[in-house]
Amino acid sequence: MNGEEKIMHRSRLAGFIIDCDTDDLDEAAEFWAKALGYAKSCSDDPDERDYAMLETPDDEVHIEVQKVSHSSRLHLDIETDDIEAEVGRLEKLGAKRIKKIKRWWVMEAPTGQRFCIVNPTRRDFESKATAWED
Repeated sequence: MNGEEKIMHRSRLAGFIIDCDTDDLDEAAEFWAKALGYAKSCSDDPDERDYAMLETPDDEVHIEVQKVSHSSRLHLDIETDDIEAEVGRLEKLGAKRIKKIKRWWVMEAPTGQRFCIVNPTRRDFESKATAWED
């Protein structure tokens, strides 16, 4: 390697986001909590007023219910320790950047599905994520 160290980043599926075009996030989250058999939790943080978490076990993907202004749909999150490197890797595979929101990127697959690239959310991220050569 001529003294050069290969730079790597890690990523993996973080979870599923249930986008709900609704005026009542609590009611939507309650439905999904009961449908999937998880308790729901909501944050008192005003920045998180459009999100409710379903309390999944630590070793499973997380599930969020999110209030949105577009059509209701599901999307997935990919968690990574280097958002720009992961976005670049996925662009090389044909994905495109749609919009940066807060700390994450909304992307679109070549087949049209939207997904987000986010910071790590689970404690076992480092031991379970795939390592990629940049």
